[in-house]
Amino acid sequence: MRFLGVDIGTASSKGVLTDEHGVVLARSERAHGVSTPRPGWVEHDAEQVWWADFVAIVGELVAAADGATLDGLAVSGIGPCLLPADAHGRPLRPAILYGVDTRATTEIGELTSEFGADAVLARTGSPITSQAVGPKLRWLARHEPQVAADTGLLLMASSFLVHRLTGRYVLDHQSASQCVPMYDLRRREWATDWAEQVAPGLRLPELAWPTEVVGRVGTQAAASTGLPVGLPVTTGTIDAWAEAASVGVRAPGDAMIMYGTTMFLVQVLKDPRPHPGLWGTCGTWPGTYTLAAGMATSGAVTDWLRNLVGGEFADLVAEAARVPPGSRGLLVLPYFAGERTPLFDPAARGIIAGLTLGHGRAELYRAVLEGIAYGVRHNLAAMTEAGGGAGRLVAVGGGTKGGLWTQIVSDVTGLPQQLPAETIGACLGDALLAADAAGVDTATWNPVISTVEPYPGRTGEYDSYYRHYRELYECSTAITHFLAAEQHRKGVFS
Repeated sequence: MRFLGVDIGTASSKGVLTDEHGVVLARSERAHGVSTPRPGWVEHDAEQVWWADFVAIVGELVAAADGATLDGLAVSGIGPCLLPADAHGRPLRPAILYGVDTRATTEIGELTSEFGADAVLARTGSPITSQAVGPKLRWLARHEPQVAADTGLLLMASSFLVHRLTGRYVLDHQSASQCVPMYDLRRREWATDWAEQVAPGLRLPELAWPTEVVGRVGTQAAASTGLPVGLPVTTGTIDAWAEAASVGVRAPGDAMIMYGTTMFLVQVLKDPRPHPGLWGTCGTWPGTYTLAAGMATSGAVTDWLRNLVGGEFADLVAEAARVPPGSRGLLVLPYFAGERTPLFDPAARGIIAGLTLGHGRAELYRAVLEGIAYGVRHNLAAMTEAGGGAGRLVAVGGGTKGGLWTQIVSDVTGLPQQLPAETIGACLGDALLAADAAGVDTATWNPVISTVEPYPGRTGEYDSYYRHYRELYECSTAITHFLAAEQHRKGVFS
């Protein structure tokens, strides 16, 4: 049997062809960028990025299949995002991306006031934040009324591809549960009364689970992509949840930590556990829920520093590994693009505290990794407060390579992290979802091959740094908010 998985990410799209045992037979990748036409805006062109990448990737994977029968396809993508499309699925404007797009700040406050913060959290499982789709729909109606009036379909990256391939207008429950405040988490259905208040007259998509086959590739889509007519297509989901599936995070207590441009955590629950600093969502599989957390930057800050000081990552890692814990008295707040959970503060800003003339790039690089690790600890503490708490933590993503970053995170949090055999991420999870839909037992896909254990006593060394990390944000908020306002006023930073 052969399965295809394709994921549309923030900075690249990836795809894999696997067999029924989860062995990756071929892979393909396309890099792309985001558009930032104004401060706080982050967009993708659905035709030039999502569809063009998908067509190129499946073309390569179909060729690699060399005539073998394909048994299923699943797609995932960045989300939650807002792609307004007409009744035929044609995009009306570029897609407004997930929480990194902070244009709808005014609408967040309005909707929170209209529905009540406590009522929203109780019904939807999440507060209304820049991650939510509802405020972006309200923003669209206010600032681009003709686009809003012409909108016939509410699409995300995965549902756009599913619609283009099969003609079905359908969204998975997990993605829908992030359309806050338009989804009732406990009832697992659209909150139609609130949805009508947010976006009057908008026809909402059908709901299905990520592992359900919702359609088959049509004749026109087959001609455009090279996929066989009739290939089963599952609903798909948001990339982070597909990535969690790729490493076997599916039982209550399992959690994934994704090391990438941003840091993202997903923990599986058996029932909802709302927390004002986290996102509560439906899970990937029926009957499950998740708590999710996401930092606004992680790998993006390491890229920034490397570009600033020069050198290769391997050299920076080697130098930073020789620096003792605490980076010789440096402390970094990694809020270079604001912060998402658990602060929900788009006006937070990065801080490097304690600099002296004796510090060099090695201390700076280690301090950045430690600052991100403090952010992970902060999010894990919020999950514990919510009644979660990871029983098993699995690490995935490009940042797991090299060893230092994962070791620092384990040392700061005091938690071991399991490392899987394959870290290609969400596209492998998509192939797994397609295999699940075909009735394949995927329990043995992508086994754990090693575990990062915290060094004995090291967590205690970091405790005081973590405490001051939390205090530094609180005591600097007025200053960073002033600076963020200056940056927006001058129109030079997002």
